[in-house]
Parts: sequence; structure tokens; C-alpha cells
Amino acid sequence: MTATPEGNHTLIQAAGCILWRRSPVDGELEVCLVHRPKYDDWSHPKGKLKRAEEPLAAALREVAEETGYTAEPGVELSSVRYFANGRPKQVRYWAAEAISGGFTPSTEVDRILWLSPAAARSRLTQHRDRTLVDELLTALRHA
Repeated sequence: MTATPEGNHTLIQAAGCILWRRSPVDGELEVCLVHRPKYDDWSHPKGKLKRAEEPLAAALREVAEETGYTAEPGVELSSVRYFANGRPKQVRYWAAEAISGGFTPSTEVDRILWLSPAAARSRLTQHRDRTLVDELLTALRHA
């Protein structure tokens, strides 16, 4: 959280990644989504910044904590702003390739899915998260 005022509330700062890999089966692009049982939703791995933590470091930490994967960061994508429990929240996102690791269920994230970009867009609970998949595809085409 930061002391940036927005209205009468403090802006919650968070960061995450649009995590991707090449399928071990057919080499096609896959996007990782996490299921959070607390909210019963599907989203990109993300979380709040710790005190004095840089956003990119937070994004990579959250990927590791939520998915079990180490990721290689790519370009920064759009930030998403919304209200969470009546407070303004901003999440900065990066494209990130999954390098190594493996998922272990936890109380925070009980499942992950590796999906095609089209299937990932459809499965995401929040519409605001869907354009990030399109941004990832554009970034990878221009990489």
C-alpha cells in the first residue's frame, strides 16, 4: 500500500504477471490462470506490494508464491485500476515466461490451468483481465 491519495482512500498497489509458456505437448502458447478459492475466481497471478518492494519484484514473487514457477519477465503491460472493498487499487502487470517449477495447491490458490489464449480469455472471471491476454499476444509477436 502506498500513501498516494485517491479520493479519501489510499491507493492499494499490487503487481502481477501474465504468465505464459510453450506447451510441452505441442509447442503452442499457453497462459496460466490461478483459481482463488476465497473468491472462487480465475485470474492472473498477482498480489499486493510489500513495504518498499519494487513492483516487478512483487510481480515475480507473487508468480512464484501462487504458481510455484520461476518466471523470466518481459515487457510491462497495461496497469488495471478498480475498486476492491471500496478502496482504489492499481495492479501493474508484466508479460513473463515460466522457466521452471511446478504447482503445489495452497489455501490461497488451489488450482492453476494452462490454457490457450482464447480459452484463458473465456475462463477469466473479470472482464478487465481479458485485454491483458491480447496485450501479451501483441508483445510476443513484436518480441
